[in-house]
Amino acid sequence: MESHKILVSLVFLIVVSGGLILDLGLFNKRNNESGLTLKQSGTRTLLWFALGLVATFLIGQYHPYLHGVETEVGTEAGAAQSFLDLQKYNQAYHANLDLSPNDPVGNLESFKRYAATSFFTGYLVEYALSMDNLFVMLLIFQSFKVRAHEQKEILVWGVIGAVLLRGLFVFLGAALVQRFHFVLYGFGLLLLYSGFKLFFEKEDSDSDPSQNRIIKMLRKVLPISENTPEGVLFRFKEGGKTWFTPLFLVLVLIELTDVIFAVDSVPAIFGITTDPYLVFFSNILAVMGLRSLFFLLGHSLDKFYGLQYGLSLILVFIGAKMLLEPYFHSIGFTYLHNLMVIVGILLTSILWSLTFPKAKA
Repeated sequence: MESHKILVSLVFLIVVSGGLILDLGLFNKRNNESGLTLKQSGTRTLLWFALGLVATFLIGQYHPYLHGVETEVGTEAGAAQSFLDLQKYNQAYHANLDLSPNDPVGNLESFKRYAATSFFTGYLVEYALSMDNLFVMLLIFQSFKVRAHEQKEILVWGVIGAVLLRGLFVFLGAALVQRFHFVLYGFGLLLLYSGFKLFFEKEDSDSDPSQNRIIKMLRKVLPISENTPEGVLFRFKEGGKTWFTPLFLVLVLIELTDVIFAVDSVPAIFGITTDPYLVFFSNILAVMGLRSLFFLLGHSLDKFYGLQYGLSLILVFIGAKMLLEPYFHSIGFTYLHNLMVIVGILLTSILWSLTFPKAKA
């Protein structure tokens, strides 16, 4: 069973690494002076989403191995062990699986459905919340007048940094939740606050990211050049002195932006499942598709103004569910209802934006 666990984890890591190499490395050529075309970004976004669907299927099939759940239920001993394993999982991660000692096959199928549905729900939530992140990135690029091909390279490092940061956030969050379950109530309150704040937040198109306090501090302590020499990304040497480019400041802002958004997105997925594998896999896959999604949406992000309200409702819903989990459980609210509510909110906000387009200023 332990060998299966290692194998499944390795397959996921290989897929993640392969995706990063292909999307961020092989296709990222410096001699390309433009960003991704609409066709390229659209194709890659579809490929990343398709990978998410494939991962959903694989999670459903092989997730029992990651938790050491007995899958050989053809014998009485195997069936009994499988039931005990699933009971332990229920207690550890508050999955609320409806288990029966007389239906070992049904128990396994229920567990697989829970894993696949929770993963896909979390993946959708993380993917949707990342759109708000993209709007801030666009403002940063516009403020620093970053060219399209430079945006591509900065986003390479931005995505890699985001993967590492999210992994750290998920690890710390999972450790806290496992040791102190009441932390989920703190997460719930944070999501309620964030949701209401986002709902009533007005657009501030005049804000200038270059005036950020951290950026001002970096300008004081680091030698920042006024211009970026051709072919240079973040730093260069001139006259025996190392200079940092304005693009380095952009990268710092991008990474800080992801930290800020992770404060909302990571607790949000813990409101769907506390299974660390599902939280980590869904989070990382959603972040990895961020670069292609950025170029797909591009300057049309404002057309989907309804997403701001949709995302705020999702945060409020998940926060309320975390705080009122016993009540939701008592009325028969399951992981399937989670998915239906979140998909319903997303589709409604997108359709609203397209049906009632925002009036041009």
